[in-house]
Amino acid sequence: MPYRRLPNTDAARIRALKAAFRKAGKLNDINEIAYPFPLKQKIDVFLPKFEVAIVNSKAAREKQIDNSRKFAELTKKARLYISHFIQVLNFTISRGELKPQARTFYGLEEEDGKVPSLLTEPELVMWGERMITGEQERLNNRGGNPIYSPAIALVRVNYENFKQGYEYQKRLQANSARFSAEVAQYRNEADALILNIWNEVEHYFQNVKDEEEKRYMCEEYGLIYVFRRGEKEKLKRRKEAEEITLKLPF
Repeated sequence: MPYRRLPNTDAARIRALKAAFRKAGKLNDINEIAYPFPLKQKIDVFLPKFEVAIVNSKAAREKQIDNSRKFAELTKKARLYISHFIQVLNFTISRGELKPQARTFYGLEEEDGKVPSLLTEPELVMWGERMITGEQERLNNRGGNPIYSPAIALVRVNYENFKQGYEYQKRLQANSARFSAEVAQYRNEADALILNIWNEVEHYFQNVKDEEEKRYMCEEYGLIYVFRRGEKEKLKRRKEAEEITLKLPF
């Protein structure tokens, strides 16, 4: 016998609920509906909320993805300017124009001439802030010449653009996660409602003797049946054999 397969995607859940609701709406007498009428009322209230939640989740996810391209470019430029600024700082120290102690203004180890890790966004936020405040503190405390190529003004512009993009991207991610969680909550409710309806429908038609007719009646309410491998062919041969038997004279 074929087995019943419950929906496993949101689109399939929507189709199942709409099929059950549509079939019930075609019947003039509520007593003829194959599942209790209160379940139809539940579909009527629940379905629009579920559809809106799915639309909102999709829109939030698409907005996040679209913005991620712009944010990736801002991140790339900020990383480039911060990295170059630190490299120029180290070159200046190597040439003797600044003492190694100058690194401490920027939160760097005095004798460490390496560029720190700038791979993650929090690292970029941290080191960008340190370079900007460090350059100002060095100039205020020790005097001397500003670092150029890149100048701290260019570092600041690209850092601020990145930081704004970073905060905006985090908000988009939070919105996407919130809408996704809302859909997940509705999804559980949809599964419970569909299971309840399908159980009621199968119970309603349990006394129908012809299995094919019973499946057809249930499928009108959105139930989905899946045949196992070779099962459809077996049923076809059995039906043909029954028809032949009925035609034989006894």
